[in-house]
Amino acid sequence: MPQNKNLAILVSLGLTVGLSAGGLWLLQNTAPDLLPSLLGQSNSGSRRAQGTFKILGDTFSGYSTFRDDGFKQALGEPGIRLEYADEFDQSQRAEALQKGQADFIVTTLDQFLKQKPQGKIVGLIDRTVGADAVVLNTRQFPQLNSLINLSQLVQQGQPKQYAIVYAGDTPSEYLSLVLDAKFDAFNLADFRVIKVEDSSQAWQRMQDPKENIAIAVLWEPFVSQARKRGHTVVLSSKDAPNTIVDVLVAADTVIQSQPEQISAFLAAYYRRIESGISNTSQIQEQIAKDGELSAADADTVLKGINFFTALETQSWMQQKMLNQRITATAAVLVLSGNLTQVPDDPAQFYDSQFVSQAADNTKKLINIVRTDNPELAKKLEGKASSSTASQQPATDIKSAPSIGNLKVRGEVKFAVGAATLTTTGRQTLDQLSKEITEFNPDTVAVRVIGHTSKTGSASLNQRLSQQRAQVVVQYLKQQGIQQTIQAEGKGFSTPLPGIPPADARNQRTEIRLVRIS
Repeated sequence: MPQNKNLAILVSLGLTVGLSAGGLWLLQNTAPDLLPSLLGQSNSGSRRAQGTFKILGDTFSGYSTFRDDGFKQALGEPGIRLEYADEFDQSQRAEALQKGQADFIVTTLDQFLKQKPQGKIVGLIDRTVGADAVVLNTRQFPQLNSLINLSQLVQQGQPKQYAIVYAGDTPSEYLSLVLDAKFDAFNLADFRVIKVEDSSQAWQRMQDPKENIAIAVLWEPFVSQARKRGHTVVLSSKDAPNTIVDVLVAADTVIQSQPEQISAFLAAYYRRIESGISNTSQIQEQIAKDGELSAADADTVLKGINFFTALETQSWMQQKMLNQRITATAAVLVLSGNLTQVPDDPAQFYDSQFVSQAADNTKKLINIVRTDNPELAKKLEGKASSSTASQQPATDIKSAPSIGNLKVRGEVKFAVGAATLTTTGRQTLDQLSKEITEFNPDTVAVRVIGHTSKTGSASLNQRLSQQRAQVVVQYLKQQGIQQTIQAEGKGFSTPLPGIPPADARNQRTEIRLVRIS
């Protein structure tokens, strides 16, 4: 008998018995999804019992803990039952939270701001530190080793001749927006954009020479595979370690109705994460099993993810570091047309109260282990090891592989014929210093390259360009940037393409990022 006819008979029988105890029992055990509508209830979280939570996410390895059976069993102690389901459509994920079809979602900070779900961030999950990367197709185009010569390749070709490929609505797409917003001469509009569902598909498409793909944004283990095959990893999330942040978002209704359960859930979650920090093999095995990866690939993925501890999460929320990330992320989304404005009050998007119980537990654990294992105590505090990047010799910086030039919004302006910054020049550098601090001083250094127009003698202009570049270096250092930075003057030896050498537009300052690790 067809299933819909079975349901019709059951509904008829339930109504015949008047939804008595027997009728309710019959419907509950044979057609449970039908019962809420007959009782005038929506298919929402309201019918889930207290402490029974449904989380929507996807197959990202950073979310493996939520899918892990061992973690779900551990939640039994605080009386919490957890269900995890995949919803790859980010807009549907946010809508499910609004309709009560999910109690939590896990997502990236950029998608949270873009989708505007009816909920708040109550926990931080991880940030990627190498798991995502921009890869140039050096095998097909041997001249490609920086964003600078990528732009040269595009300018020499036909419009849309070359393509960029990435998984849509993922950190890969956001990383491409970061490139577009922050790097000079890189414009997504110059490329044919190929969006795929998964990084494995992006990696396959990149290897097909017929696709004419110049650049791909991948995640591990495909980043490592690309590097082994001779492609250039021009920028990774290790170079910009706070760019991609994953967050846990609770529905507003759950925040209002189950605050104690949320706190208990976070306490159990961070206890599990911090146990994995002390014994990384636990998380590695979890990622390998969950993602059906080899041990080596799981280790590669794990090395590219930095999990937040409870104390670090609390610190980010209470010391306004999360505010900074929300503002910086929103700025990229505004520049790409995905958001109308940068929010005036970033604190409205999160609630720090729920992580307090977990943070208190972590403090107690740190007090126990600090004497015997100070390194573990530091990790539990969420304190990264201090920067090991030493100041590189000037010759090393000059010969270091280029990443690309940062966009200069405004002018690095000097007094006429002098090396004195104007007010406009200082304002431009104030903004540039904020951009530079987004990058990892252990892997990225800065070359400040000064240029003049062809007016006067070559020696005079060479000296002036060097002096101006040095003034910029000193000013940026005063703003507190940690990167190794070097001044370099080029006089009027390198005019802009198509611009007469004497044109004032050739008087410019390049802020070039280079790779030192």
